[in-house]
Amino acid sequence: MSGKVVLYYFDGRGKMESIRWLLAVAGVEFQEVFLSTRAQYEELVNGGALLFHQVPMVEMDGMKLVQSKAIMNYIAGKYNLYGKDLKERVMIDMYAEAARDMMDMIMGLPFVPPEKKENQLEKVQVKAKVRTLPAFEKALGASQFLVGNQLSCADVNFFEASLMLEEVFPTILSSFPNIQAFQTRMKAIPAIGKFLQPGSQRKPPPDEVYVKTAMDTLSHLFK
Repeated sequence: MSGKVVLYYFDGRGKMESIRWLLAVAGVEFQEVFLSTRAQYEELVNGGALLFHQVPMVEMDGMKLVQSKAIMNYIAGKYNLYGKDLKERVMIDMYAEAARDMMDMIMGLPFVPPEKKENQLEKVQVKAKVRTLPAFEKALGASQFLVGNQLSCADVNFFEASLMLEEVFPTILSSFPNIQAFQTRMKAIPAIGKFLQPGSQRKPPPDEVYVKTAMDTLSHLFK
């Protein structure tokens, strides 16, 4: 599979979805190998493909890359989505990490026991409305991009996070006009518009099948 970008993960969002977003925005075509059994995961581990015995894993440029943040930073650096200098890069990292923190909380919701779901939803909503969204709203009041004068992985990560928040809390952005305007600008970017269309490699919100597959395949993490 030399020269091709191949993604190894479940047929769902999880930690791979932000990687899919960055590749799509960069205009990079990719193939996917979906893990559906414990045996597939163990085969990758035993074959030495998973450095730390975890997914996502991306085959790219002759490497088998793991650790989602490292993968995203590599893609961002290669495709000019990582600022023009170190000062921009650290600011991009700050905003990107905040967006990913928000997404991690949302990603975890399908795995929360029913009796704890309402409490966890409240935690996500409070963090978003009190801490995360106001900071992004302020940043986007001064510029069309979060950092500098060009698109970065921070913009892509936050756009993805904002869409995920709206899926859970449909009216959460109603008091954040700068973020709403940002969403409109991002949707107008051709590569993003294409990725948002039905039939793309963007994955839907997780369902029971995805949760069961992840838990069965990575059963050692759920003991």
